[in-house]
Formats: sequence, structure tokens, C-alpha cells
Amino acid sequence: MLALHFINHPMFYKILTVAGLATFEIYAAIPAGFAFALSPIVIFLASLAGGLLGVFAAAYLGDKIKLVVNRFRKNKVEKTKKEPGFVLKIWEKYGVIGLGLLGTMTVGAPISIGIGVGFNVPTNKMVFWCSLGVLIRCALFTAIGHYSLQLF
Repeated sequence: MLALHFINHPMFYKILTVAGLATFEIYAAIPAGFAFALSPIVIFLASLAGGLLGVFAAAYLGDKIKLVVNRFRKNKVEKTKKEPGFVLKIWEKYGVIGLGLLGTMTVGAPISIGIGVGFNVPTNKMVFWCSLGVLIRCALFTAIGHYSLQLF
């Protein structure tokens, strides 16, 4: 009975929204948590849970998602060679640790996982470093948001 009461509570949907947003983009989840007037601890925990869910979904369901996408994808003409992108520069300079930490901080964990899979990095290594990046990112941006609001 208590669980049913919790699910019908309006705060539950706010927390679920923050966690759902964090699955795809933590930069949207944390401000949403502050807009919902959630406490910084709840925002941190919800965004961490959602971010970790995004890491695990991208890592362990990535191959299945890629197969589904490739069925509907049309063959494209090869593009000319461009200058290496930002993430490739991180990979060349810092390796799997840089891709997991810095990639997660900049472009997000699901994209970092996808790039790591493209570079044939073992999935467990990418999951570890991206999870650590999500933890640092959630703690850092929740603290920044909390202390920034204290200024007003």
C-alpha cells in the first residue's frame, strides 16, 4: 500500500523525469531538477541513476540497436576525409580513460560508449570509465547548480 501511495505522489514523477532526462542528457536533467524544486541530493541521485542507466543501455544494448538502425539505413556515398573530430583527438591523446571521462563530460556517455565500441575498446572498460565520468559529472553540475542558486 505504501508503494502505491509513493507512485501516486507528484514528487515521484518529478524524480522520474529527472532520471529519464539523465538517461540521454545530464545537462538537461539537473536544471530540470532545480526547476522542480527538488533537493540537490535527490537531483544528484536521480541524475546519477538515469546517467548510469544510459551508460548500461548504450553499452549492452548498443549492438542490438545498431542492427535495427542499419535495417532502415540507406547506403550513403563515402565522404571525403576530414580533419579528426574532437572525440578522436581525445582518443588519440588520452585513450580509453580520456574517452570515458572527458568524452562523458563533453558529449555524453552514450556517444562515448558508441565511439569506444567503434574503436574496439572492451565494453567493461568503457562502462567503468563512463560510469565514473557520469558520477563526477552529476556531482559537479549538481553542486554548481546548488551553489549558483544560493547566490540569488
